[in-house]
Parts: sequence; structure tokens; C-alpha cells
Amino acid sequence: MQQATIMRRLVAELTGSAILLATVVGSGIMAESLSGGNVALALLANAIATGAILFVLITVFGPVSGAHFNPAVTFSMSLAGDIGRRDAILYMVVQVAGAVAGVWLAHAMFGLPLFQFSTKLRAGGGQWISEAVATSGLILTIYGTLSARRDAVPATVALYITSAYWFTASTSFANPAVTLARMLSDTFAGIRPQDAPIFVGVQLASALASTLFARWLFGKAVERRAL
Repeated sequence: MQQATIMRRLVAELTGSAILLATVVGSGIMAESLSGGNVALALLANAIATGAILFVLITVFGPVSGAHFNPAVTFSMSLAGDIGRRDAILYMVVQVAGAVAGVWLAHAMFGLPLFQFSTKLRAGGGQWISEAVATSGLILTIYGTLSARRDAVPATVALYITSAYWFTASTSFANPAVTLARMLSDTFAGIRPQDAPIFVGVQLASALASTLFARWLFGKAVERRAL
């Protein structure tokens, strides 16, 4: 299949990132309003919605852009030689822009102020370790599935993120664009602006380390393999 133009790939990344964040934030708002204060039930609903939309988005947009929707994934793919530096930078810019647009869309759907900042505390060693684990696990899931069964990537990524919502203390952001966008939502899914920079740094550092490990573990299967 002929590769899509850069404009079509960027639009796919923008659109997918927006839908992803509209789902993450919107389902968090809905879950919190319907759960009657049961945080476990709200988290379960939020995790299921996020995993489900990831399966859909990767299936739909994967053939166009690779369905990264995540600067950490794009950074990793750039290290592996799958995407050039210029295109990688453009991907990251539109991923963040799309994520922010998705947050605003969720706020609009639920009648909340569009512009807001989160006050939800997400800090401390446990949170940072969780983000390292969540991001590294995501990268290894992607490359491991590509090396074994390429068509299963939508399912394995969706299932991994759904489970990581529960086994990590941070509820598995694992995505710098998601982190930055969730600063702008004072809802169930939010993160305080002062907590976000360390999350992003840990995510990118973990993407680097896990990519190097994946290249050793899976060998040439990592080289130039898009989603």
C-alpha cells in the first residue's frame, strides 16, 4: 500500500489524539457523575472506555499514520528509524494540539468551562515509577507484537493500557501529549500543571530505555517497523 502524504498522516494523528482525549476526559466526567462516589467503579469505566477507543483508533488510523497518538511512541519509532526527525517533530506537535482539542471537546459536551487547570495531585516516587513502568510496558508491547503478530497491535495495546490503569499508581498516562492535555481539565482525569513536567520527562526517558531494550530483545524486528 502506498504511504499516505505527510498532510494526511498529520491529520490522522491530530484527529486520533483528539478523539482519544475526548474519550479519556469525557468518560472520566461521566464515570464520576454516575458512580455515586465509588472511585473504583469510576476508574473501571474510565479504563474500559479508554481501552475500547484505543482499539478502534489504532485499527482505523494505523494504515494512514501508524496511529502513534503519543510523542513517546513517535520518539521511539524515530530512534528505531521508522520515521524521520522532521516528521517526528510534526507528529508530536499535532498530537499535543489534538489532545488539547479533545479535552476542550469533552468539556463542551458536558457543559463545563473550556479553559481550566487541574488541581488533582499526582506526585511522588510511586507515581514516577508507575509512569516509567507504564511507558516502558507500552513500548515493549508495541515492538513485541510487531515482531510476533502485527495485526494484533490494536488489541494488545488496548488491553495493555486497560490493565495498566489498574496496576500502576498513576493510572498509566504513558503519553506526554495526554499528560499535557490533562493539565487543562480539573476533572477526574486531570493532573496539576506542576506535576506534569516530571511525568513527561519520565515518559520520554522510559521510551528511550525501553526502545534500546526492545532492539536487543527482538533484534531486527524492531528496525523500521511501523504500527
